Amino acid sequence: MKKIFLPLIAICAIFSSCKESIDSIINAEEVERIERILASDEMEGRRTFTPGIDKAADFIAEDFKSSGLEFFGDNDSYFQHITMIQASANAINGKFGKESLNTSNVVANTTAAEINIESLDGYTVVVITKEDNLFQKAFPLTRRAENIIVLIDEAHKKNFARMPRLVGRAKFPSKFSQIFILTKNVKATSIELNIKNTLKEQKLKNVVGVIPGKSKKDEYVVFGGHYDHLGIGKPDKNKDSIFNGANDDASGTTAVMMLAKYFNKVKDNERTLVFVAFTAEEMGGFGSKYFSKQLNPDKVMAMFNIEMIGTESKWGTNSAYITGFERSSMGKILQKNLSGSKFRFEPDPYPKQNLFYRSDNATLAELGVPAHTIATAKMDEKPNNEPNYHKQSDEIETLDMVNMSEIIKSIALSSKTIISGEDTPTRVTLPKR
Repeated sequence: MKKIFLPLIAICAIFSSCKESIDSIINAEEVERIERILASDEMEGRRTFTPGIDKAADFIAEDFKSSGLEFFGDNDSYFQHITMIQASANAINGKFGKESLNTSNVVANTTAAEINIESLDGYTVVVITKEDNLFQKAFPLTRRAENIIVLIDEAHKKNFARMPRLVGRAKFPSKFSQIFILTKNVKATSIELNIKNTLKEQKLKNVVGVIPGKSKKDEYVVFGGHYDHLGIGKPDKNKDSIFNGANDDASGTTAVMMLAKYFNKVKDNERTLVFVAFTAEEMGGFGSKYFSKQLNPDKVMAMFNIEMIGTESKWGTNSAYITGFERSSMGKILQKNLSGSKFRFEPDPYPKQNLFYRSDNATLAELGVPAHTIATAKMDEKPNNEPNYHKQSDEIETLDMVNMSEIIKSIALSSKTIISGEDTPTRVTLPKR
C-alpha cells in the first residue's frame, strides 16, 4: 500500500491552495525550463559587467512581469540600478618619514579622484606588524567607514604585491579612504602623500519585484538568490570554458522566480513579499549590500536566501539545511509548518565553513533581520564536497529537477505562517567576529 503524507495535504487545504494547485505552478518541468535558460551557454556564465548577465537580468525581469509582480519602491522597472566606482592609480608621490612613497609601496582603497595627505591628523593609524597575518588584518579595514592609514611592516613585502587585487575592485562611492603603506619604519610620524586616480563608473542591477501585502503591508518578507556567476575562463579538460553556474546559483534564482509566480497566484500574503535576484554575489555581495540599504531593517520580518539547491543534501532527497539556524526562531517555524510531511529542514551541518556569512543573507542578518540561507550543497572538506562547485561542470545535467521542485514547494508551504503574519521570527544577534 502506498504511503500517503496526509499532513502535507492538510497544510495545503488550510491555506486554500491544494497540492494540485501548487504542483501546477511549481513542478519539475517548469523548474527545468527556467534552469535551462539561466544556465545556457547564451548567458556566457553570467559574469558581472558582461552582456551575459544583462541577458539573464532581462529574462528574470520578463518572468516577473508575466507573474504580475509590481515594481519595488520608486523604481520604474524591475531593475534596481547600482553605480560602482573603480579607481586606478595614475601617480603616487610623497614621503613617509625619510622613505619615498610610490606605486610600489602604497595602495589606496578609495573612490576619490585625488588624495592629498600632509599629516596623520584626521586618520586612524593601524599598524600591521611582521607577526600579523597581512590579509586577515587588512581586509576588515577596507570595510570600515573611516579614513585609515595602515602601516605595514616590510616583512610583508612579498604578499603586499597582492594588495592591489584586494582593494582594486569596483566599490560603492565613499568619502572615506584607507591607505596601505609598506614601510621599514612603522613608527614614523611625518607624511606627505599625493595620489591621483582615474575613475571608472561600472553599472550593476538587481532584479526586484513585489507582491503588496494586505493587513500588514508595511512589514516585508524577502525571497532572494544571486543570479551572477563566474563567466568564461580557461577551458577545462573537456574544452569547456563557460562556467554555467546551474547550481550556483541559477537554482536559487529559479526558486525565487517560481515562488513569485506561486504567491501571486494564491494571493494569501498579509505581509508584503519582495522577490530579488541579486547581482555581484561572486565579487563581494554588492547587490545584496545595496539592496539592504534601501529597506528599513526593522520592517523586514524575515529573509529567505536560496543558494545551491540543485543537488541532494547529505540526508538525501526531500531535505535541506538552514544556515545560522540557532540565531533566530525562523528555522523552528519552518520545521513546525512542515511537521509530518515528507520534507525536512535541518540546521547547517557545516559550521566550520561559516556559510551564514558567505551569502546574500549576511548583510540583512548583520542588521538584525532573521535572514537565513536555505541550501542543499555539500560543503565538507574534499572529497565529500560538491564536485562541480565553481567549475565548468556545474551544468544542468548534474541537477535533480524533481527534488528541486520539492524544495521550492516546501519553502512556499513552510513560509505560510510568516507571510500571513501569524508567526514572526526572533531577531538575529550576531557574535563579534
